[in-house]
Amino acid sequence: MTISAKIIADSINDRDTRITTVELEYPRFIHSELMTHRVFSRNSASSRAIPIKTMLDTITANPATPIHWGKNQAGMQAKEELEQPAKVRAQSLWNEAMQSAVSLSEKMHETNVHKQIANRITEPFQHMKVVVTSTEWNNWDWLRNHPDAQPEIAALAKCIAHAREESTPSLLEHGEWHMPYVNTRRHEHGYLEYLDEEGNVISIKQAIMISASCCAQASYRKSDTSLEKAEMIYNRLIESEPCHASPVEHQALCFDNIYTRANVLTWMDGITHMSRDGRFWSGNFRDWIQYRQLIPNNAKRG
Repeated sequence: MTISAKIIADSINDRDTRITTVELEYPRFIHSELMTHRVFSRNSASSRAIPIKTMLDTITANPATPIHWGKNQAGMQAKEELEQPAKVRAQSLWNEAMQSAVSLSEKMHETNVHKQIANRITEPFQHMKVVVTSTEWNNWDWLRNHPDAQPEIAALAKCIAHAREESTPSLLEHGEWHMPYVNTRRHEHGYLEYLDEEGNVISIKQAIMISASCCAQASYRKSDTSLEKAEMIYNRLIESEPCHASPVEHQALCFDNIYTRANVLTWMDGITHMSRDGRFWSGNFRDWIQYRQLIPNNAKRG
């Protein structure tokens, strides 16, 4: 059983608004609960993208299982756990179901059916990798790091909270980018430089391509940080029609908050709305401009 959270990028601006990107791993059977949090930008491993044999090998080596074997009772919470004989029996039945699903998926693979079908059978036993970026974590913590939450999602919330507590965000200045999966350094003159995998200085556009590529690659659990790979994925997803823009939701620009709130014509490109407390938003990011909002064709408008 794997439930983990790893900080990929952690930034803060001069308004003390923190933006954090985390790489998560958890059982697919709790993914729908994370998806209800709409302030999160996310890319995740896909049953449609991972080869069948790779998926089956991964499940067999490390199947997803419950971490709390709750006893049946009224309501959504199982406060009390099964006694040992019943717990052992339930664990055995779960394992039997996993082995059956793996066997059936293998047989479907032999028919030459596509992975988007065969991998669906084994989803209850899959772990998945997910990249999440957000400025808003309070409601998540309030709901999920709580005794009433399902134990697996509560464990994930605790992992994220611990990772964020242990991380010190980097202070970014106006015009600098929160850039997951891209290394940065401060030049001796104070400005931020973005680096490729070999430590060479690259342009902001190239850095965005690499960052978006790595976020997109969460869908098939691999990570190629090369610029060549980044350009290929960026062109295929972002510069295509229709645009698949979720991988460019994770990059965020630190901007100067001096714009006249009464006149939207003075707002900086990428600002989408303003909340009642006078804070600027860009999509689901507060006080940061999301790169997706700078792409003209990022969504189909009605």
